[in-house]
Formats: sequence, structure tokens, C-alpha cells
Amino acid sequence: MAVIDTPRAIIVGAGLAAQYAALRLAPHPVLMISPEPLGSGASSAWAQGGVAAAMDPSDSAEAHARDTVRAGAGTVDVQVAEAVTAEARAHILDLTGLGTPFDRTADGGYVLSREAAHSFARVVRVRGDQAGSEIMQALTAQVRAAPHVQVLEGVMATGLVIEGGRVCGARVARCADGLTQSVALRGAAVLLAGGGSGSLFSQTTNPPRICGQVLGMAARAGAVISDAEFVQFHPTAIANGLDPAPLATEALRGEGATLINSRGERFMLAAHPDAELAPRDIVARAVFAQTQAGLAPALDTRAALGARILTEFPAVAAACRASGLDPVAQPIPVAAAAHYHMGGIATDAGGASTLPGLWACGEVASTGLHGANRLASNGLLEALVYGRRCADAIAKGLGAGDAAPVELPDLAPAQAPDPALVARLRQAMTDGAGVIRTGAGLRRTLDTIATIAAAQPDCDALLNMTATATLIAAAALARKESRGAHFRSDHPDVQGATGERSFFTLAQAQEIRAQARKEPA
Repeated sequence: MAVIDTPRAIIVGAGLAAQYAALRLAPHPVLMISPEPLGSGASSAWAQGGVAAAMDPSDSAEAHARDTVRAGAGTVDVQVAEAVTAEARAHILDLTGLGTPFDRTADGGYVLSREAAHSFARVVRVRGDQAGSEIMQALTAQVRAAPHVQVLEGVMATGLVIEGGRVCGARVARCADGLTQSVALRGAAVLLAGGGSGSLFSQTTNPPRICGQVLGMAARAGAVISDAEFVQFHPTAIANGLDPAPLATEALRGEGATLINSRGERFMLAAHPDAELAPRDIVARAVFAQTQAGLAPALDTRAALGARILTEFPAVAAACRASGLDPVAQPIPVAAAAHYHMGGIATDAGGASTLPGLWACGEVASTGLHGANRLASNGLLEALVYGRRCADAIAKGLGAGDAAPVELPDLAPAQAPDPALVARLRQAMTDGAGVIRTGAGLRRTLDTIATIAAAQPDCDALLNMTATATLIAAAALARKESRGAHFRSDHPDVQGATGERSFFTLAQAQEIRAQARKEPA
């Protein structure tokens, strides 16, 4: 395999965490690896709600931390929650300075939305439901203009380079027009910021490339993975048959939209005292139950918003319009879909992984902030906080100065994941590791994952996906309780108000998988 040496810090990913970290690293030279054109293809650009921050004088970072801990169902690291929420306001002001056009009041304050499990309206938004897109546009413009940043577009990471027990680079391949062989890039440091795992499931709100590959490559290199079993399912993906499914932001329920079924019943009233504003895991299971019962759950915005949805929530309105739906006149059909992975590469307070030389931030990381159930709009906040922290930690070991651009050689075509195997993997994850899980279903899923991995044993892209899938299903099988987003119908009770975070290496997860395959169905 060819090797290219560069003094640049290598950032795998191009979403919010990646771009924020790249800008923070100035003037140190940076190389970003982006499978898609910069600013597109990342979950950050699809985020509708906004960034959670205590911006109202009557609110506080302490209250935000309490809500985070409460929503996390007993496994949030309290110190992490307190530290992250304390930084939130500064990051909103920083994004404002970078050109993000947050919605503002007549007196210059920030327009704030209330979302599920928040005790205050504290979600800072842009044009109603355009926060992710607008923040990414502002950052992308800055990154494009930054002389210290080089972006390799149409390139994806397939593995890590380790020498002397330390991560010193990444293997990358061209992916814009079919997958190629990989080349090794050795750099000054490696930061993984390549998103989550939602598209490992057949029903998801995530972009297609967000399928656990970056987490999987870290796991295959030996990194410890934390809280892998905790996958958040968004309760109001628009059920229009598209893959991925468009999202009907939670802010709609914050504005008073209600969930009804085909009988016109508001089923959340009986499910939780907070009804539609209950924690996401509770709402997702209620929506899933209505779907399983054939009662066609839907989000009714007619009374709460009426025609205002067309101007105040343009992304939702556009998604409805493309599907032949009129949210002003009819309820929006919804389903629970894989949305956010609370689990990820275990990191310390500075974003360092358990592998020397490797940092992680954003959805691919597990910092202890989200626990078993992420508080709404804390995802973008975590990306900002840890994007900055990782950059600051990495910068301590870097030299300043210019660096020559990296040029990839011509690379021969390589074997891409078999689409039929990927489809089988995604369906197995939805069936066995989805909204409601059982031991038997998880064992079947682990058996299917092993069969899929064995079918293309030399395809790194597929093995990265099956590594992450194995970790999710194995950790879910090992957790014999229901906590937050992890619900086992064969173990429906929670084991105490507080719980233990899970920590697994891929080798340990594979041992669980091997044992599960020996057990009777």
C-alpha cells in the first residue's frame, strides 16, 4: 500500500464537529477527509431543531444540566453535563460571530424553542427548522476560505494506520465514482468526526453514508466503544416511504402539535404526563406501538400552526409537499426511525480515545453527556464543545507553519459492499435491534451480522459497518434491563435509578456474538 506523509492534522469527517475543530486548529495545517462535497452528506446539515443553550435570563446552565441528566435515564456523567451546558452560551455567540443567522427577536434576543424533556425554551434555531443547514453553510464558507485547511472531497476513510502502538494516520480511498483501493496517510494527529450509525437501520433519518463506518474502523483498531446499545429513534420521521425518511422536527410539538392515530385519539395523553413533550424514547415507543397495531400514527399541526407551518418550518413543509401531503389540511403520517447514536468511541474530557494519537468528537464519540437517551438538541451542542476541546488538545502537539497540499495518486478500483448484503444488514438491525428488542431477536441479528461479514471478508467498508452493528447488538444483548432508548420487552424493568455505562472492545463484542450463535434459538 502506498504511503503519503504530511505534517497536517487529519480530520475524518466534514460535519459540524469536524469543521468547527478545523477552524479552531488555525494556524496549524489541517487535512479534512470528506466523502461528499463539503457541507453536504453530514447529519449536521439535516438537523432541524437547533442548538440547546440557556440563553434566556430566567434559564440557567444548571437547569440545562439537570434536564440532561434526567433525560439520560441514569447513565449521564453529571460532571460532563455540567461542564458542557456551562459552555453552551459561548458557542452560540461564537457561531453568531461566524455568520450563523439565528432567529432573533425585535430587541435582538434569540428566538428560543422548547423541545421534549426541556424545562425551558432553550433551543436556538434558524428559520424555524433550518438550524443545521444554516450553521453548516456559515462554517463551510469559513473553512473554504481558511488557508490552513485542505479538504479532500470524494474521499472516505477505510481504516487507521497504527505504528508502535500509536495511531499515526488513516487509510483513505476515493469514493465519488465507485470505491478504489486505499492509500495510507500519515499525519501529525488523527481526529475522527465522521458521524453516527443511523443508516445501519432500514428506517432512518440519517444521510446514507452515516452507517457506522467511522466508529467501526476505530473499533477494528482496538478502541474502546461506550454505550453502543443506546440508539435513539426519532418518533416523528415522516412516513412517506422514502429512504432516508424526512424529519418532522420536535419543535412542532413544542409549538403545540399533537400525535393522533387513525381513530383521532391523542395516544400520548395516556403514555406520559408530558404527553407529546415526553422524552424521545417514550414517544418513539408509543408511535412504534401505534404503527404495529395498524393505527397509522400522525402528527397533527393544523390547530397549533395552521398555515404558519409553511413559513416557520419550511423544511417540513417542503418534505410534505414532495410527498403530496398538505400539513395545513391534514395530519402528517409519522414513524419511529433511527436518528442518533448515543454510543460511540469512548473519550476523556479532552476528546482523547483509548488509542494513543486518536481523538473523536461529534456523534461518533461517546463522552458521557447523553447517557441512555439524548436530550433534544444536545447533539449539536456536544459537537461544538468537543470539537473545540479536541482541537485544543491536538494543537498542543503540533507545529505551526505551512504544509504542501496532499495529492492522492491514481487508485485502482476496489470491491464495494454488496448492496444486497447491506440491505440485509439494515433490515436485520431494524428487526432485532430496533425500537423494541428481545434476547432472541438480538441473537438472530448477531448471527446474521456474522454471516454478512463472512460473505465479503476483504471489504473494509462492509467490515466497518458489521463491526459497529456487532457492538450495538452485543451490548444490547448484554444489558438485561430497559433503560432510556434501550428497551428489552423480555427485561422491561430498569435496574435502579442509576445505571452503569457499558464499555466494550470489538473483540469482547465478537465473543458475545460467538456465544450467542451457540445458544438455542
